[in-house]
Amino acid sequence: MLLEGKKVLVTGVLTDDSIAYSVARVAQESGAEIVLTSFGRAMSITQRVARRLDPVPDVLEMDVNDTAQIAAVAANLEQRWGRLDGLLHAIGFAPQDAMGGGFLDTPWESAAIAFQTSAYSLKALTAGLLPLLKVSGADGGASVVSLTFDARYAWPIYDWMGVAKAGLESITRYLARDLGPSGIRVNTVSAGPIRSMAGKNIPGFGQLTGRWGERAPLGWDVSDSVPVGRMVCFLMSDWAPLTTGEMIHVDGGFHALGIGLGEGSDDPQG
Repeated sequence: MLLEGKKVLVTGVLTDDSIAYSVARVAQESGAEIVLTSFGRAMSITQRVARRLDPVPDVLEMDVNDTAQIAAVAANLEQRWGRLDGLLHAIGFAPQDAMGGGFLDTPWESAAIAFQTSAYSLKALTAGLLPLLKVSGADGGASVVSLTFDARYAWPIYDWMGVAKAGLESITRYLARDLGPSGIRVNTVSAGPIRSMAGKNIPGFGQLTGRWGERAPLGWDVSDSVPVGRMVCFLMSDWAPLTTGEMIHVDGGFHALGIGLGEGSDDPQG
């Protein structure tokens, strides 16, 4: 199997419609042993969703903005596995006033929260788990994968989350530069819009989805995150040994076309 024997940490599982959940399920089906993370009030939700996976994975508490909690997860995985072959960073958050069309009115405090949680956390998490990644890196390779929403463009209503994703994509390249000599690959997957809880919490989410499925050459289903999960697992596998610093699109091909969103479109949330 694609990930036979791999040890994988998956962050960001909240509901079974999330990309992170699809990654977790596909990883298990591909032979990986996984552990999930969550924190605070979301812990009980993640634990409940985890029971839908087979086998049911452990859920460790980790706020990615808390270095002590990252260190605690690293200690747990050191005792449990002694290595880390794959890491999914599926973490993003921006206050409501940092999205929705009020780009010029967003205060620094909200923009800073968006950047720290959605971008800087990729560096913080990778650095905190680096000794475990290096073990796997020296033994065939390790893989860090994050999720983005193609930040080359100024999307409607995405605002400071888009700026944070641009930072995430840049951090991906710098981590790939610095960690390549240790056998660690770092990539990001740009997914099309998914109608998950995270997506629904974006003000005006329908403006992002628009007629994406009609315009993407291969079509797009906003309720199906499995194709994204499969790409993430491919990047964690031994079939991508020399791919690093990349942003790989899983969006039905929408990114390749010079067309816009929103004008005259039906809101899929309505």
